[in-house]
Amino acid sequence: MEKTVVVDVAGRVTIGHDAELRESIQEAMDQGAQNILLNMKRVTKLDSSGVGELVAAHATMSRLDGRLLLVGLSDKIASVLQITNLMGVLESFEDVDSALETLESG
Repeated sequence: MEKTVVVDVAGRVTIGHDAELRESIQEAMDQGAQNILLNMKRVTKLDSSGVGELVAAHATMSRLDGRLLLVGLSDKIASVLQITNLMGVLESFEDVDSALETLESG
């Protein structure tokens, strides 16, 4: 069974605040996560630097044959990803349970 780690993200994912996200993702990978669910329900702001971190994490997980899934996007955060044409690239789900169901069903 693949190891899945839920990473809770809160506050700003912006320039100057993006290192925390990067470190959390790296920590999950160090724990052997093959899938990472980023619970973004409490994210209040996402800028281009934060978007870059999401893209880099997605690329890294893909290279390792894993998946990065976004969970609980607010309309504001989803809009940022829509504008940058990343909603078709990054997988997003309403909640952790629906993301886990998708992983379990393959």
